[in-house]
Amino acid sequence: MTDQAQEPSSDRLLCPTCGTSLAENASRCVVCGTVLHTAKGRNKPRARAQVTLPLPLALLLIAIFALVSAGLTYGATALLGDDQGTVPTLSPTFTATQSLTPEPTATETIVPSPTPLPTLAYVIVVGDTCLGIAVDFDVSVQSIRLMNPGLICEALTVGTTIFLPQPTPTPSPEPTATLPPAEATLAACETITYTVQANDTLGGIASNYNVSMRSIMDFNGMTSETVYLGQVLIIPLCERLPTPGPSPTATSPPPHPAPNLLLPQDGAPFTLAHDTVTLQWASVGELRENEVYRVIVEDITEGSGTVRLEAYVSDTKYIVPTLMRPSEPVPHIMRWWVQVVRQVGVTEEGEPTYRSAGAISLKRDFTWSGAVPGATPTP
Repeated sequence: MTDQAQEPSSDRLLCPTCGTSLAENASRCVVCGTVLHTAKGRNKPRARAQVTLPLPLALLLIAIFALVSAGLTYGATALLGDDQGTVPTLSPTFTATQSLTPEPTATETIVPSPTPLPTLAYVIVVGDTCLGIAVDFDVSVQSIRLMNPGLICEALTVGTTIFLPQPTPTPSPEPTATLPPAEATLAACETITYTVQANDTLGGIASNYNVSMRSIMDFNGMTSETVYLGQVLIIPLCERLPTPGPSPTATSPPPHPAPNLLLPQDGAPFTLAHDTVTLQWASVGELRENEVYRVIVEDITEGSGTVRLEAYVSDTKYIVPTLMRPSEPVPHIMRWWVQVVRQVGVTEEGEPTYRSAGAISLKRDFTWSGAVPGATPTP
């Protein structure tokens, strides 16, 4: 009887959804609420097969379904927009990532240190001086003193060995620039400035300084003789007029001032590359027909003998010819000066004779070498 009570009645129904056993006349499942469609004379519904899934697979299917649902929801929202007709815009979020910049690799630069040049040994002979040795070996007297502590240049001992530095090659000097005569005269002209005062006239100013009005106008670029109060004028004293004497008797012109030497600069060096040397000085004013400039060039190098060149020119420059250039590698010292002279007669051979007509200029020196620059003579 127990087994008969446990068996389901053949007159009961099975829910097609959840499989619950129901009474034959039930119209709705009491478990899942499914509406049952039964009719008298129809076959009873048969129980459906149940599918059982493992728990991991079920969770995976639920996750896939959730992702698909979220994608569909986002797509629908993007197409339809919200109530205001705006489409939501996703703002990308950037995460700053610190990038490591490789530090530059320090490259050590090795600068080669200059190798000192070997020194020269020299034995002092009779007649030697520090200056002569320095000129012969193209070094300075100071370098000889520094390399030979205790050396007394004023009392050299014959047979003593001294040490000399290697000569330092010096670049050849640039060719001497020659100024045009007008610019050379302007640069050497002595001038003063004068400020025009009340009641001043150009003629009165010119008379006070014994300068012609034309000279003042030309020097200041004036086109008329009118001057203005407070105007600054440059007075060219180098163009002063000769002072007229009280007697109408013709007198000799006053002596000319000493010419102002311009080029080359005092102590300028010249080498074998210079075939000629141009000497230039400022004009002392207008010369008379019988007046010229006398240019004197002398080789004053010790032991070479006196070589003197005398020339007469009417220009303010003179080119020293190549014959004055020494043939030895040792630089020779050349001294030159200029003076205005006046011809007073002629000799029996027909050569003109001159007499001084002005002061002698200052004397300047330059050196001229007959060997290739940097050549070292053998002691």
